[in-house]
Amino acid sequence: MCEFCLKHGEGKKWYLQASNYSDDLLSDIRRRKFIETFFTDTEALARDVQRLEQLENIPRLIKGIVKRIITGKMKKVHYGQVVPIEDIERIFRFVNSIVRVACVCRHINLGREERYCYGVSLAPDGGKLGEIIRGLDKSFLDGPDVVGMERLSKDEAISALRSHEQEGLCHSVWTFHAPFIGGICNCDRSDCLAMRCTVTHRIPVMFRAEYVAAVNPDLCNGCRQCMRVCQFGAVSYSVSNKKAVIDQRDCYGCGICRSVCRKDAIHLEERSKAPAAASLW
Repeated sequence: MCEFCLKHGEGKKWYLQASNYSDDLLSDIRRRKFIETFFTDTEALARDVQRLEQLENIPRLIKGIVKRIITGKMKKVHYGQVVPIEDIERIFRFVNSIVRVACVCRHINLGREERYCYGVSLAPDGGKLGEIIRGLDKSFLDGPDVVGMERLSKDEAISALRSHEQEGLCHSVWTFHAPFIGGICNCDRSDCLAMRCTVTHRIPVMFRAEYVAAVNPDLCNGCRQCMRVCQFGAVSYSVSNKKAVIDQRDCYGCGICRSVCRKDAIHLEERSKAPAAASLW
């Protein structure tokens, strides 16, 4: 299990513990301030993106030190974990409100509104998290082309996330000062700053899932659709066998590859039971 499961989940999946979504955690002034800044100070996030690019040009030894510092800081303030759709559904069973809001990353990268982020709360109507978001600067969340904070039923939210899977997007949960989980995102390497940081620049700001994917070669027809949607470069193709192959060392366990497999040839298994990936987070 990842270290957050040990620290914040008593040895169980930390993101399935209702206490980590509690409104009580939003009584922390630092946490509330961080959430407000996160949604409104997009220029600071844009500068962080520029620094990531500059980091590639510094000596390797210094780069390694800086990367560890960044990861350590992010684990305290804003860290995520890849979560497959089954566990998202489990989260939706115990939360009492789900709201869809504009994605900060897409706002920075694309310069327009894209609704791929979901706020979750144990309290109705978004709870204290909803209050914080509604009280933010309207210029980002309520611009001329948006409808503000959308309230979704659990069925509507599940349907939306399954649509995101068909787009090839990876589900993830996010902390706002750990262990509080306030958001579920749907990420890809081109638009998501966290995924770009983790996968492209090798500075982890998100854990791999508690699972890894595996292919049943007897069912696989070699269509390679799974290769098309994998955000992590974990899927390859065996020309000799005409089958897809998943390198579990690179797999983040999102399960998106399953959504495009018409032969049901791909399944998820517990990371702890996969020798090649059990210690990789």
